[in-house]
Parts: sequence; structure tokens; C-alpha cells
Amino acid sequence: MFKSSNIKYIIMFVLLVLLQVLVLNRISFLGYGVPFAYVYFIIKLPIRSNKSLVIFLSFLIGFVIDLFCNTPGINAAASTFVGLVRWPVQKLFFMVDDYDEQTPRLSLLGGAFIRYAIFLTLIHHIVLISIESFSYFNLEILLQRILLSTLLTSLLVFAFEGLSFKKKNSWQKTS
Repeated sequence: MFKSSNIKYIIMFVLLVLLQVLVLNRISFLGYGVPFAYVYFIIKLPIRSNKSLVIFLSFLIGFVIDLFCNTPGINAAASTFVGLVRWPVQKLFFMVDDYDEQTPRLSLLGGAFIRYAIFLTLIHHIVLISIESFSYFNLEILLQRILLSTLLTSLLVFAFEGLSFKKKNSWQKTS
């Protein structure tokens, strides 16, 4: 019925939502940057996933964040947009045909994964923070918020990747 990979994604979804809502929304770096861990969920969906499913899951994680944070559709809009542009961004940064059903990961894609993750994160933050501020009046502050949030989120994504890589290596060594 459920494949183990589906259960893994359900657990990842729940943990990232809880991390975002309970911990990360309370963090503000220099008053501008907030890490958005739930973007990692969209980044980690398998490369050849059904495009409609990716868009739906992206909307769903953003919608759940919006429900918990009382932000009317801001996260849903940003994550849905990221889900929509994910396929062209993948084609831009790596050869999609080479990886079939693989999950994008740093150990598999190397520098291409880094560029892919940072670019999707940047797109997410541009949309999210632009909608949230609903003004380009103070462009300098808007750009600081976008860049600091992108930096924090990217560091978090790479930390998650490092933990995942370390966990897989330790399992392989003990086997």
C-alpha cells in the first residue's frame, strides 16, 4: 500500500512543519533573516515526480504553515510557485534524464544540487517576502530580508543534507 519512501516523505513533512512552526518562526537573524526549513521538503521530492503532485504537495506544506502561523496564503503562494518552477529549474541545473526516480541530494549531484537548492530557496523567498511586504518602498530592507533568509535557509538545507549523508555513510560502514 505505502512504500517506505512515502512514509519517509510524510515524516519529513510533519517534522519540517513542526520545526518551522515551533522553532524557526521565532528566530530572526539581525532582525531580517528567518530560516524556512519547509522549503527542504519541496527540494527533496524525487526528480521525476508527477508535476501535479509536486505542485499539490508544495501548496499543502505552505497551506499547513499558513494555518499554524496565521499568515493568509503567503507561504502557500510562495511554495506553490516553487513547486511550479521546480521542473524547469531542475532542467537548468542538472541532466534530469540521468537520475530517473532519484531524490536530489548533495552526494549524488554535488555542485549542481547546491545551485539548485539555493536557486529554489531564493525564488521562494523573493515571492514570500514580496507578498508579505506588499511594497517595494524600502527596497534595501526587502533585499536584506530576502538575502539573509535565503542564506539561513540554504545553510539549514545543507546541514540537513550533511546529516543525511553522515547517517547513510554510518549505515553503510556497519553493514
